[in-house]
Amino acid sequence: MKGFISKYDKDHWGGILMFLLGLGAMFQGMTYKIGSLSRMGPGFFPLSLGVLLALMGAAIFFTAKKDEAKIKEVPLPPEWRAWFLIVLSLIAFIVLGIYGGLLPATFAVVFISALADRENTVKQATLLSLGIAVVCVVVFWWGLDMQFPLFRWG
Repeated sequence: MKGFISKYDKDHWGGILMFLLGLGAMFQGMTYKIGSLSRMGPGFFPLSLGVLLALMGAAIFFTAKKDEAKIKEVPLPPEWRAWFLIVLSLIAFIVLGIYGGLLPATFAVVFISALADRENTVKQATLLSLGIAVVCVVVFWWGLDMQFPLFRWG
């Protein structure tokens, strides 16, 4: 088994994993009513995502290059700052989603998670958060008419 694992690099394994997850989502989605584009059933979304995931996994697998030159890589230390900020952003989204509304929750999750990248500045994180908040309002609140208030006090 060791010879097989060393034969393929991470991109191949990632493509295989994505393909298998996509197949799983497709088969699970087909157990529900699929419906049509105008009246989507509960299985439409998982089936669609499964197809896209399987196609992307296959594309990653077939476009991946074999790792011919095995360069000894020095393992990097864990990115504790990034992990902490990503988890904090999810907690902030939940709390602000309940007590603040869609707009503050979206801004917070993007802003905090953008700061997880050491190369981002506060200005870049702010601009990204504002842009994503506008897209979120247009798509989810206005376009899809989600029953999630933009602002909630209390």
